[in-house]
Amino acid sequence: MEECLKFLLSRRSIRVFEDKEVSDELIKRILDVARYAPSAKNSQPWEFVVVRDEEVRRKLASIHRYAYPLQRAPVAIAVLCNPELSPDSYLVDCANATIYLMLAAHALGLGTVWIQSLRNVKEINEILGSEGRIPVALIALGWPAEKPEARPRRELKEIVYINRYGERLIK
Repeated sequence: MEECLKFLLSRRSIRVFEDKEVSDELIKRILDVARYAPSAKNSQPWEFVVVRDEEVRRKLASIHRYAYPLQRAPVAIAVLCNPELSPDSYLVDCANATIYLMLAAHALGLGTVWIQSLRNVKEINEILGSEGRIPVALIALGWPAEKPEARPRRELKEIVYINRYGERLIK
């Protein structure tokens, strides 16, 4: 069990990637894990677009200033959500699939970084031809060329309450 916890705590956002291909077989394994994420009523409202094309990745990387890793990575994956399949919880459902995708990649030695995409839905849909879907996340994926340190986290005593908000569990 400790190994599993160490694994979870060792995942980092990777923004610099080696110039090395990621096989289709690895991508299939990652997406096979992602499809097992939990969703409300098992609605599974997610779909994935794997982007290898450099020009498409360049366009995605230009949606906002923090999207640049998409151009540096050999692969980008768009996590698309169908809101009709899960009208009340599609954002959370597809966020679950996104983290499963990222953890599966980490388990296979690959690096990822999540790119916020909800403020660029129309633009991303135009680039990918995915009208009618909500691009919940864009993931840059590849072999890590960096080993970032863990970023600071808030203390548990700042974020944990008992029974009611405001009643601190940890003093």
